[in-house]
This record gives sequence, C-alpha cells and structure tokens, in this order.
Amino acid sequence: MPDLFQLPSLSRIQEMFRKAKTVAVVGFSPKENRPSNIVGRYLMTAGFQVFPVNPGHTEICGLPCYPDLVSIPVPVDIVDIFRSSEFVLPVVEEAIAIGAKVVWMQQGVINPEAAARAEQVGMMVIMDRCLKIDHQQFVVA
Repeated sequence: MPDLFQLPSLSRIQEMFRKAKTVAVVGFSPKENRPSNIVGRYLMTAGFQVFPVNPGHTEICGLPCYPDLVSIPVPVDIVDIFRSSEFVLPVVEEAIAIGAKVVWMQQGVINPEAAARAEQVGMMVIMDRCLKIDHQQFVVA
C-alpha cells in the first residue's frame, strides 16, 4: 500500500483522541454481543458523545438512532464504520459532507478508494483497526 494508507503516527492518534468529543457509529447494532454495540458502549463509558447510525432503528442503548450521518444534529469528530467494505464509500461521502475529521474503518473493513477520497479532503483515515482497542492501547494504558 502507498504511504497514504499507513497508520497515522502514534502522536497524531493520541492527539485525535484527546480532541475528539463526538463519535458516530455507523452500523451500530442493538444486539449487545455484536462488535458495534460493544465498541459503542465502550465509547460512551470513555466519555465520548455517541451517535448510533442505523436506519432500521430509532433508539439503541438509550440513545436516539439516526438513519444516516447527515441527520445528526451536531458536528461529528469521528465516523466509526461497521459496514462491509463495499458499502464504505457512500459513508465516507456523507462524512465529508458533514465535515467529520476522522474516518475510522473497523477491523476487517478495507476500502482504499474510500480512504483515498477522505485523505484528499484532509481527513485522518484509519482502516482495518478497532477504535476500542486502539483507544485502550494508545490513550487509557
């Protein structure tokens, strides 16, 4: 992969976590045993304002659930994507439209085209990594 898709430096990731306040979790499942639910709940306990995004639900974990990113009424710092790789590009386009700062594709989610699109507009891109694990490793530890 070109340098464009390498993991940002540890200091950049730590700074991003320090500055970020809001996280939209795209594909947030209401099922407690699903990775998106586990990560979403973790983010809430870690102090982030979390916005579930799942068009099939109106509420998840006691929070209002939004059908898409553009429906969220406040600025979003991080867009955490729990969608199949082939469905990521439209999510990234929405993330760009709302002015998100970071696109985070969870473990197993890899879309170089979407990553390149986000990088083109100056967004930080993290691909094929777990936000919860990295937050625990780089910030909490």
